[in-house]
Amino acid sequence: MSAGALVALVIVLVVIAVAATVAGTMILRRAALRRRFGPEYDRLAQEVGARRATAELAERRRRVEELDLRPLTAEKRAGYGREWTALQERFVDSPAHTAKAAAALVTAVAADCGYSIGDEDQFLTDLSVYHAPRLAEYRRARETTGRTAAATEDLRQALLGYRAMFLDLLWAPDNAVDRPAGSADAPPDGTTAAADTTAVHTTASRTSDAPSGTGDETLPQPAQKG
Repeated sequence: MSAGALVALVIVLVVIAVAATVAGTMILRRAALRRRFGPEYDRLAQEVGARRATAELAERRRRVEELDLRPLTAEKRAGYGREWTALQERFVDSPAHTAKAAAALVTAVAADCGYSIGDEDQFLTDLSVYHAPRLAEYRRARETTGRTAAATEDLRQALLGYRAMFLDLLWAPDNAVDRPAGSADAPPDGTTAAADTTAVHTTASRTSDAPSGTGDETLPQPAQKG
């Protein structure tokens, strides 16, 4: 083999190696994003493509890291827990009103954690960084309560979606936790929250591990109107 051919072969091998390294790095990065953002990564990649989705999610993280996110105090967690318990008990008599009240409560908790809630789209985008496991359920819940009229079962599912995000926000240690999509923190053992929040605490692990539509037995059944 001539010297020129040998040099050409080496160049080709180097190019192949570099291309393989770059491709491997992109694959690993996308896999990491999929683990972190779950369905949100897939949704965005389908809309704008994998490359733009990767850049978008990186930008989301940079923005959220600049927010003044903070953990809730035990007193605030207890207070919000009591509000949720009282709210959930009203579902039997007023499903639509209860679902809307749940939406308002989740927004209040998020604001107390340091999220900017003025722009609805930006708010949802910001939540995707540290609360991706619950975002799809939360989006569906907001869509349901945004309808002029929604079926009672849809409102039950919406309440479950709100509860999932509520618990995720309530118990995130600092609302800036790196965790893969599909997992969520349950209340820690030995919590000092008031006893009034027991109903919320006992559903946390079930809500954390179950997809939307499960755990319905923890919600009261509204009366059927003839």
